[in-house]
Amino acid sequence: MQMTISSILGATETRLVSGERSALVTGCSVDTRTVRESDLFVAFPGERVDGNDFVLDAARAGAACVAMTREPTAEELAALEGAGCAVLVPVSPEPDQERLLLSLASLWRASHEGCVIVGVTGSVGKTTTKEMLAAALGTLYPVHATSGNLNSMIGVALTVLSAPEDARVVVAEMGMNHAGELWRQARAIRPNLAVITNVGTSHIGNLGSREAIARAKAEVLSGLEPTPFAPGGGKRLFMRGEEDFRGLIAGGLAPLHGVDVTLVGESAEDDVRGGDVEVGEDGLASFTVTYADGEQARLGLSVPGAHVVPDALFALAVADYLRCDREAARAAVSAVRPAAMRLEAVTAEGRPRVLDDSYNASPASMAGALDVLRSMACEGRRVAVLGEMGELGDEAARLHALVGAYAAACGVDLLACVGGELADEIAGGATTMGMSPDRVERFADPHEAASVLGPVLSCDDLVLAKASRAAGLDAFAREVLGR
Repeated sequence: MQMTISSILGATETRLVSGERSALVTGCSVDTRTVRESDLFVAFPGERVDGNDFVLDAARAGAACVAMTREPTAEELAALEGAGCAVLVPVSPEPDQERLLLSLASLWRASHEGCVIVGVTGSVGKTTTKEMLAAALGTLYPVHATSGNLNSMIGVALTVLSAPEDARVVVAEMGMNHAGELWRQARAIRPNLAVITNVGTSHIGNLGSREAIARAKAEVLSGLEPTPFAPGGGKRLFMRGEEDFRGLIAGGLAPLHGVDVTLVGESAEDDVRGGDVEVGEDGLASFTVTYADGEQARLGLSVPGAHVVPDALFALAVADYLRCDREAARAAVSAVRPAAMRLEAVTAEGRPRVLDDSYNASPASMAGALDVLRSMACEGRRVAVLGEMGELGDEAARLHALVGAYAAACGVDLLACVGGELADEIAGGATTMGMSPDRVERFADPHEAASVLGPVLSCDDLVLAKASRAAGLDAFAREVLGR
């Protein structure tokens, strides 16, 4: 990021209160703990913490400029001027710092048109797909990818603004909760390639139906631009051939935007196919990939579960499109390991093995995690500790009950349901499916679950902990492991 304050003023609805227009900004941060020399610090007011109150901390950390949502006090202004830190405030009486960041991302994009941006969205699998994509593409290009799970509008802007100058490919994870959000992100960063991992039920409470979710995911197509250094230089979408809304997206919306489509999946009509999937006792899948020209190869994955095979296929398909060596790309994808709290197998001496998948959850990812629990070798009991899933709206009760029914069908030895009324639905779904009530436990919170289950779990047991992040099941995992 190399921007003058003058160029920032031209791209955003802000005015300069103090400082030199010619001053250079070389980074961007929304957290004073990560501010570096010559950064722009963007203050976000919050319900509990107001970023405006920390602008002096940003200046002391070396920020070249702060973007506030209010006028600085006389004391703040004097201190900021003394530190040589410029001050921006909004022109509008209703400041929108997300819009400011997206405007900066658009400014960055305008000077980096030779960089390929791959936008990754979908209901589940975004982060794993992003990690595998970055690994595969990194075999040929300098790659920059979203850090962790920073896939909000703020995170997407920060992803491109933090890209090194030598990056030739940026892999941006793009999340959304409401219609219109992906449209804003795509218009700002203008990806060249897009991946829609799937259309599930995440955020159905906000969007109302799976078709509405599909249309919201397809908003990423609105910002696609021709791809530098790719065959034909076109705009391309990668999606699953078996996707329910393939007709709507690939057959309808993609052509409207002049976007070509590559399909991945298991059928003969898919462009890149995965077949002969096998899952070992360690929960890791291996499969045969078949490319469009008929070439085949076998590879194994280091991320648990058969449900991540499509994620690997997306990475291999995009890497092949951008002319990466196939063997090198396969080796890189095979080596990708789970991110923290994403089906992360954690052990401690004398404690049970824990599959910590507490970062997030949807009905589809719950099923995938339960499949992993069922497939892994285990000398003791298979225990599923499941918490509530968020943003499912009117479908919440039904979908939680289905998760409980699936847990029963998977034959888990003990099901612990953590939370309130929706946890009751999980328990009810399990018993309705025929699971004995004496194998279904209810706990109000993760700490109660850990205090009751911890003493009775053995080192031979295998425990899955999964829920939406707000449920806090990472605390259960830590306590059971004695950490």
